[in-house]
Amino acid sequence: MDALLKKIAKCEVCVKDLPLGPRPIVTAHPDSKIIIIGHAPGTKVHKTGIPWDDASGKQLRKWLGVSDLDFYDETKFAFIPMGFCYPGKGSSGDLPPRQECAPLWHQALMNQIKSPELVILIGAFSQKYYLKERAFKTLTQTVKNYKNYLPKYLPLAHPSPRNRFWKAKNPWFEQEVIPELQKRVREVIKL
Repeated sequence: MDALLKKIAKCEVCVKDLPLGPRPIVTAHPDSKIIIIGHAPGTKVHKTGIPWDDASGKQLRKWLGVSDLDFYDETKFAFIPMGFCYPGKGSSGDLPPRQECAPLWHQALMNQIKSPELVILIGAFSQKYYLKERAFKTLTQTVKNYKNYLPKYLPLAHPSPRNRFWKAKNPWFEQEVIPELQKRVREVIKL
């Protein structure tokens, strides 16, 4: 795993297309129990090099019901985004994750993790990539039907503050999905 992570850290496959340059943000350990697959790091995470070190990460830890100490314990959580580097700014937020990372690195990382018990798929990009034809047409439908993917996968909306309107329109998410998420996390990492 260490050799693979060092190789990823030196990746420059899409260096010409990255506004802040390459800085792959990924953490994993052979004993990781939960894999979190999100979009791509934002500017703050790019700067610090710490996965989910922003407002979205704070909300995610709240949803998971875990402390910072547990969240950053690599034997408990692996962070493998769809795009490992900050992709740049678009007209309505960050650009989508680079498409090169997942096919290039994900399977190699998954092969190094001995026995993951839960893969949390945050956002439509990871859900479409991993659930393929099993994903519904929209993120809302996929997340609403989360039970279809348990016990291996659990799809979530993105914890970004920008999603407050989505959460307000879908109260079932915090009433049904978040309690199930917290229950599964407690079971897997023995909280």
